[in-house]
Amino acid sequence: MSDHPPSSAAHWPSQILRIGLALLLGACSPPSKQETLQVFAASSLTDAFGALEEAFEQKNPGSEVAISFAGSQVLRLQIEQGAPADVFASADPHHMQTLVDAGRIRDSRIFAHNQLTVITPRNNPAGIETFQDLPAARRLIVGSQSVPVGSYTAEVLRRSEAVFGTDFVQTVHRQVVSQENNVRLIRAKVALGEADAAIVYRTDAISSSQVREVQIPAEVNVAAEYLIGRIEGTERSQGAAQWVAFVTSDAGQAILESHGFGASQ
Repeated sequence: MSDHPPSSAAHWPSQILRIGLALLLGACSPPSKQETLQVFAASSLTDAFGALEEAFEQKNPGSEVAISFAGSQVLRLQIEQGAPADVFASADPHHMQTLVDAGRIRDSRIFAHNQLTVITPRNNPAGIETFQDLPAARRLIVGSQSVPVGSYTAEVLRRSEAVFGTDFVQTVHRQVVSQENNVRLIRAKVALGEADAAIVYRTDAISSSQVREVQIPAEVNVAAEYLIGRIEGTERSQGAAQWVAFVTSDAGQAILESHGFGASQ
């Protein structure tokens, strides 16, 4: 009979050593990268939120933010249908409130303000120098009633009746050749010379060198409210809270103001 133990027993010490080493290495390995934070934001926030994303990721090493831009009404519908969003930033209180009422949003708050303005191509073919010149635009583009910029535009024109008269407003309505669902598309058409004028957010006007701005008088203009909130039930609630806190912080507000937005207060 052999004096040596079975071969399997001879390998036990080395097996135990390998298992112990694997466990040690596993404990010391760096944690896996956190999941990407999904932010849904109104298209008029494109430039400002792009800057906020960069600043947020620098402030929080290892974090990653992906922002989807579209009309607020489109984003609201996607959230209602279960899109994997963590944060929603809306250009219209109505769309945010609808999600709050349905229990889909928590902690909604105002984080910025905006105003409307008129834009024309750089060569200004219709010779529009003031808001009162708007009827001279043979091709006017506005937002559709279903999008925030369109509903705000309708309010501006309603207010204009008392100041500039019913004939002014009726003529402006007759000059509308297109109603669009995206404010960035409106601006692009004006920049390409496909329209004589359009009504957009002021932030969209000042961020493009291809259009010129004609201000709307304060007595008929509106203050557009932007709201932000976390999606209820998201698995990335901590990251969502961090994003909202950053956007509403002094640093976040400074970035928004540098892109033409008014402060949250």
